[in-house]
Amino acid sequence: MAATSAGLLLFRERAGGIQVLLVHPGGPFWANKDEHAWSIPKGEVHEGEDPLVAARREFQEEIGAPAPAGEAIVLEPVKQSSGKRVLAWAIRADFDPARLTSNAFSIEWPPGSGRTEKFPEVDRAAWFDIGVAPSKIHKGQAPLLDHLKRALE
Repeated sequence: MAATSAGLLLFRERAGGIQVLLVHPGGPFWANKDEHAWSIPKGEVHEGEDPLVAARREFQEEIGAPAPAGEAIVLEPVKQSSGKRVLAWAIRADFDPARLTSNAFSIEWPPGSGRTEKFPEVDRAAWFDIGVAPSKIHKGQAPLLDHLKRALE
């Protein structure tokens, strides 16, 4: 069975409309990728764990700040091409991307070198207008943006 991830999609309203907060994965594989490389802050749901609790934990780990309080709007689950199911909640909140302090992971880099390097799980966060976000977000998560728009209507 494919893994299940849970995450939070922060949104805010500006004069130009709705904006969403997306994060860019850290590490050498993603360093030069932008289009369809971004994601909502999310991570794996542990067996027996409440998915919303997991989403809030993952937000804290990847962003470095507690998940915002406020109404968590349930979005329809999506399935990524890998088969991973993503459960998501939208929360109206603000966050300053300059405050990002992500946790880190270690991998052998460069491959075959025998050296282990640490990289941030998320190397940056940014606000995107909801019309631009579909070209930035992972294709498997793009339907979450439509789900958010419908929920706000």
